[in-house]
Amino acid sequence: MISVLILTRDEEQDLPGCLDSVAWCDDIHILDSESTDGTVEIARQRGATVTTRRFDTYAAQRNAGMQLPFRHDWVLVLDADERPTPELSAEMPPAVATAPASVCGFRIRRRDFLWGTWLKHAQLTPYYVRLLRVGHAHYTRDVNEVVEIDGEILELHSPFDHLAFSKGITHWMAKHNSYSSKEAELLASGKATRGASLSQAIFASNFHERRVAQKAIFYELPARPVIKWFYMMFVRGALLDGSAGVMYATLHSFYEFLIEVKHKELIRRREGKPL
Repeated sequence: MISVLILTRDEEQDLPGCLDSVAWCDDIHILDSESTDGTVEIARQRGATVTTRRFDTYAAQRNAGMQLPFRHDWVLVLDADERPTPELSAEMPPAVATAPASVCGFRIRRRDFLWGTWLKHAQLTPYYVRLLRVGHAHYTRDVNEVVEIDGEILELHSPFDHLAFSKGITHWMAKHNSYSSKEAELLASGKATRGASLSQAIFASNFHERRVAQKAIFYELPARPVIKWFYMMFVRGALLDGSAGVMYATLHSFYEFLIEVKHKELIRRREGKPL
């Protein structure tokens, strides 16, 4: 009834746990970005179908994944460090079985964890459209990609878990250092602030449209890293998540700082100014 798509690259540590969490599925596909560790071997040993594709952009990789020959009409899309809870695994089959033809996606709450703590208050974007009807989803944006659904989106009650720091803080920072370079390029090109409409950010009926507009407006704010830290800490309540929440807010603020510094560097290079 539901296929599973897992995107991987050197995920021999996290993939076994992810596969355990979807053991109920009879059609698991791995789209691998040329792993150099044991990822592919683990996947094949566990009965998953493995397809290899050289990575170019995050959106393109997910779009390629959605073109794989799935056995079922619905696909749950996961990263290797994500796990659907047993409650979600039980909720999904009846949800897709009774979904009207107009419904092409389900939004699911993701619970991010750091040091074993659910970042209930600190997490900025807790809802993701991850259960997709085949042929009705398209990803955009080269990094921190977003999915556009050709149809209605409903919401499930049960969550899936994201072990964002399973490989340690060093790995998280290296990954976000790469993300920040790509975000800076989008900012310098003007793509990141395209569609910065306050009315869209507040009143758009589509959740995706609101998020895109909100992000575009956010990129135009001065002192963005500081604003983000105060927002996460005192508006969202990261303090209530204890030391893990404080660390999470600080890491994300530093991520915004990297984007801003790299953006300024790109502009100076473009203008021929010394670095």
